[in-house]
Amino acid sequence: MRVISILSCVLVLASWAPVWSQSAAIRPEQTIHLFDGKTLDNFDYWQVDHHQADPDRVFTVVDRIDGAPAIRISGQHYGGIITKSAYRDYKLVVEYRWGPVTWGNRKDRARDSGVLLHAQGRPGNYAKDFNGPWMRSVEFQVIEGGVGDIILVGGYADNGEMLRPSLKAATRKDRDGETVFDAKGQAGVYSTGRINWWGRSEDWVDQIGFRGPADLDTPGQGWTRLEAIVDKDRLTYFVNGKLVNEAFDCSLTEGKLLFQSEGAEIYFRKIDLEPLP
Repeated sequence: MRVISILSCVLVLASWAPVWSQSAAIRPEQTIHLFDGKTLDNFDYWQVDHHQADPDRVFTVVDRIDGAPAIRISGQHYGGIITKSAYRDYKLVVEYRWGPVTWGNRKDRARDSGVLLHAQGRPGNYAKDFNGPWMRSVEFQVIEGGVGDIILVGGYADNGEMLRPSLKAATRKDRDGETVFDAKGQAGVYSTGRINWWGRSEDWVDQIGFRGPADLDTPGQGWTRLEAIVDKDRLTYFVNGKLVNEAFDCSLTEGKLLFQSEGAEIYFRKIDLEPLP
């Protein structure tokens, strides 16, 4: 029985290895097409409870949407697709659009997703039992009315310690006391919470279809282009070519990328990592 038990443990650990082990981070020397137009071969799957399994086909590739193939993330279960490799010093270029489907307690709320940069540790480390949806990281928020927010995502280490990323940003407080990026604002250190992009509406409400007067993402089901310049400890976010947020002295400078499933259908037709000049 003891031999069987040890063997079982070895097999379980082996099954996890492709997902949570992390080799040296890759610095792109030429454009890396993380989505090859056909498969999800560059990604591992992660979902709360289901982990690496995908019984409801949350993550698929569709042959044609608006004339081209795309990754479809249904949003039915919380989790995401995680790059198999870690990366550093790159320009991330993403093109996404929303689908019409929403789920569960977010059925009538703002469509929500996001890209987790510098994701580190085991999948699911957002929760102490490693059954959470996310990983320790810095998020490029993708939510109706808040595309371009920075969110600091903490995660647990194997010893149970909560580890939180930190960074500095120039900010101001808005009418509601929320932290907002402002290039002329006061520089401060942040390790929790969110830094709103500069034009986020102070009247934002968590309801489906919300759109603020200054929002830069493409309305409805049009395609939006995101760019994140990841240069050592500096992060710079762009939405449809406009600078929306920036931070520096980030404690995380490399890691995997996680594209979230968070209650709303979303499509990605481009996910590229370009080398920095």
